[in-house]
Amino acid sequence: MAIADAHPTKRFFVEMLVRDIELKDALLDLLDNCVDGVMRSPQHDGNPERPYEGYWAKIEFDSQTFRITDNCGGIPLELAEEKAFRLGRKSGDQDKDLPTVGLYGIGMKRAIFKMGQSATVTSLRSDTSFNVEIPSNWMSDDDTWEFSIKEIANSSPHGTTIHVSELRPAISKMFSQAEFLNDFLEEVSAYYGYIIEKGFTVTINGQAPVPKKVGFILETDTDDSGNSIGPYIYRRDGKDDGVDVYLSVGLYRNSPTEEDEDQELAGRANSESAGWTIICNDRVILHADKTRLTGWGEATVPAYHTQFVAISGVVIFKSNDPSKLPLTTTKRGVDANSELYSQIKDFMREGMKQFTNYTNQWKKRPKERRVREQATDKVTKVLANELVKSTAFVFTKVRKPVGGEVSRPSLPTPAIYTDNWIRFSRPEHEIQQLSQEFFGTSDAPPSEVGEECFARALKELER
Repeated sequence: MAIADAHPTKRFFVEMLVRDIELKDALLDLLDNCVDGVMRSPQHDGNPERPYEGYWAKIEFDSQTFRITDNCGGIPLELAEEKAFRLGRKSGDQDKDLPTVGLYGIGMKRAIFKMGQSATVTSLRSDTSFNVEIPSNWMSDDDTWEFSIKEIANSSPHGTTIHVSELRPAISKMFSQAEFLNDFLEEVSAYYGYIIEKGFTVTINGQAPVPKKVGFILETDTDDSGNSIGPYIYRRDGKDDGVDVYLSVGLYRNSPTEEDEDQELAGRANSESAGWTIICNDRVILHADKTRLTGWGEATVPAYHTQFVAISGVVIFKSNDPSKLPLTTTKRGVDANSELYSQIKDFMREGMKQFTNYTNQWKKRPKERRVREQATDKVTKVLANELVKSTAFVFTKVRKPVGGEVSRPSLPTPAIYTDNWIRFSRPEHEIQQLSQEFFGTSDAPPSEVGEECFARALKELER
């Protein structure tokens, strides 16, 4: 009987593997491997406050080569022989009882082939140290998929070095540009800030990224009505599925001033902390998102707009089984089809709605808002990871199947005035034109467009 050959070709397989991942995401994959190494290290003490203390990764690149070196334990020889260099992971090969993010077994190889044609991987350990050479001609031989492992003398620090040479021309050009270095430092600051705050050290061409962190405003005193500013919190842990979730959303800064809104409209405002940040096993997989993916513009939540620049949210997922986390293959995005994420998104929208309502209410009373914010002196900033263990909030049990408990803030409201209606009609195309100008979309409700017109006219009178 004749047999049809269905073996893959290396070039097709590798090219498809690297095509849909950005270079910066591929490099972050290598940092993820470093952190996963910390989790596997027998020297890791599991300190929940600073679990990565003493561990580091150094990245160096130029137009000729790329190198990443860490002290995160190295690759065990057995792992190298059976799993680490496979282009993909067998079912059931995930880490057991460890909060890693390695799921598909392609991160290191994808990053190497994204950058260049050849590489050397060196693992230094106390038991067996080795080199693995990936030669440039490996790609042209579709019959040989193995790499030779050469044992070397043990030395310290125990860790892994990946050296990539024969860079692709486009990668060589990017590595030679100062703009790419600055952008990558910003990426690491955003996506690795949470881990850096927990003790991990990263340097990139000798520069240390400064972690970005968001603290929520928490007023320690209430007003005469018993209201105060504080975050909305949802949390669930100890469930049968093995996934713990900690969600916080609130105000990380005072409401935007007229100048802030003018700068936002001109494209000069700094809103990088607004929106949702999603964290899986300490890795930031989505930073400051302001789209429908995180609930903006869905259900009863309005689309993101400059007036919501003070609203920020964080969702932390933790599990010793990374397959249960809402991760994409690049680990820099949320799997919107995840059932758990869909359930958690309901709480994200509920929390957001409290603060968009708060913002809309006070937007109509800008003078009162400023007076109130200036008069409030007992304010602290609470980080998302601190809210996880806080006992300062009152929680109620959630009756939905997802379980958990929620704490809803009682936010201040402006004084009630006697309102009256203003009704008029204008041609639809004019309303759409103003909607596009005000909100960046032409389909905002006419009532919201009218309110915005009135607010802007009133602002002009008060100047």
